[in-house]
Amino acid sequence: MALPPMRHDGLDELKSARRTGWQLYGIVGLFSFAVNLLMLTGPLFMMQVYDRVLASRSVETLTALFLLVVFLFVLMGVIDLARNRVMARIAARFQERMEERVFTAALQDGQAAGSDLAVRGGMRDLEAVQRLIASPVLMALFDLPWAPFFLAAVFVFHPLLGAVAMAGLVVLVVATLLNQWLGRDMLQRAAIAGQSAERMSDLYRDEGEVIGSLGMRGAALRRWQAARDAATEATMRANDRATGFTVFSRTFRLFLQSAILAAGAWLVLRQEVSPGAMIASSILMGRALAPIEQVVGGWSIVQRAQDGWKRLGELLSRRPPPARRTPLPRPEARLEIRNLAVVPPGQGAAVLRGVSLDLGPGQALGVIGPSGAGKTSLARALIGAWPIASGSVRLGGATLDQYDPDVLGGLIGYLPQQVTLFDGTIAENIARLGPAPDPQRVVAAASAAAAHRMILDLPQGYDTRVSQAGGQLSGGQIQRIGLARALYADPVLFVLDEPNSNLDNEGSAALNQAIRTIKTRGGAVIIMAHRPAAISECELLLVLDQGLRRAFGPRDEVLKSLVKNADQIVRAQGHGGGVT
Repeated sequence: MALPPMRHDGLDELKSARRTGWQLYGIVGLFSFAVNLLMLTGPLFMMQVYDRVLASRSVETLTALFLLVVFLFVLMGVIDLARNRVMARIAARFQERMEERVFTAALQDGQAAGSDLAVRGGMRDLEAVQRLIASPVLMALFDLPWAPFFLAAVFVFHPLLGAVAMAGLVVLVVATLLNQWLGRDMLQRAAIAGQSAERMSDLYRDEGEVIGSLGMRGAALRRWQAARDAATEATMRANDRATGFTVFSRTFRLFLQSAILAAGAWLVLRQEVSPGAMIASSILMGRALAPIEQVVGGWSIVQRAQDGWKRLGELLSRRPPPARRTPLPRPEARLEIRNLAVVPPGQGAAVLRGVSLDLGPGQALGVIGPSGAGKTSLARALIGAWPIASGSVRLGGATLDQYDPDVLGGLIGYLPQQVTLFDGTIAENIARLGPAPDPQRVVAAASAAAAHRMILDLPQGYDTRVSQAGGQLSGGQIQRIGLARALYADPVLFVLDEPNSNLDNEGSAALNQAIRTIKTRGGAVIIMAHRPAAISECELLLVLDQGLRRAFGPRDEVLKSLVKNADQIVRAQGHGGGVT
């Protein structure tokens, strides 16, 4: 009996990446030991000056002590600099190890959700963890274990001085715990409100033309301002709370130093401690409490990293690393779909059910149906963007999950309804952002999409950056460049979702010519269509309605059956009877 696959734990993956720096963490720990040991230089120097130099009035002793202190402080500065540099490299190594994994997992989440917010959220969480590792807050956590050591040194001078320092330490620890307990929910609410405002801003920016043309600027601005005001208010509340704790800890530490000086002065008057011990106790207590104050002041960084760490663990658990796949040869353009059911990510109801068909090399299939029939859902399942709930999809005899995702992407030419061009040159966009675009293939793909002449008319031709083109590119031009990108590198299967939605007559003619060329080369084409011109080169036709296959077969036969059924419905309605 086969065992079920083990669930991937994203937190274990993060911990494994963190463990790769254990040796460097050990070095930081040794450096922290040396730094904190050298922190005793100041208090010991104070004691020697007050108790020995001033009593003996020896300039030679003062000179020798001062030169020794200069050397020890320089040594401490060098070691402190070294440990900070090591921590920065630990953070960089963690980021370097996890960024590709997080980006890929977040991209899969975004692909399933049809949004880029998941990608930005995943990288933002990784940056929050990396920022904590490289921040002074984590360095303060390395110093925190030495606080009892400094506290014990104060007790050595006198129990009363130690009691004052201990009381201050307890108060600051309680303040830190309260800061964490009271602040987590406020920071989370601020983060959620900020993300909501950011999503609204991105949407309005992308739809600026629609908003402007319909006179929606004022309404959109008011909605965005309301969202932004809510985010600002939540952030201010969280910052006010954090600032309150920070100011309290700083003020309380200053008060404690005065309190311990007062207690020390009282003990000096009673001749129970020396003046040097009084000053040294104040310095040692300040050193013991400094890490706690620093942690309180930077607690928002810790909380963001904790929340980011948790979300990264959930993301990596949802999107485990792909299993190693045996490389397969380039498949034949033969598509087999059997009883396909598709459920959109995050939903429970299937939008496609029981779809079966075969498509061979040199054939084109048109998929038609009313809005919401499941055409785009079928396209997303065929390119691997949406998971298959049941049934199977095979390309060249192998199921889609038997191909490496990048390899599968190279075998499929996909043109979505809404074409997005990425930051870069037009040539780089056509070449699918490849590191070394093949100029001949780029030009061939653009020519097949009837985009070559149009691209040459742009300011820098194929080297025109999309961000520079801005409004120069019309919807039809973007559609042609997207079609050229789908044609690049000669895929075996083409999935075109509403490919002529923004094309004029010349563009539609070029599209039909491209489809004929694909079929001549032995490729297979699937076209999700609303307009009849899009299926003029299709031999087969699939009719979807409410996620079900209503008809499938040769195009003309299916169209005739649809017309016959429509005539029957009209006649039946005219006679008040049913359909026969």
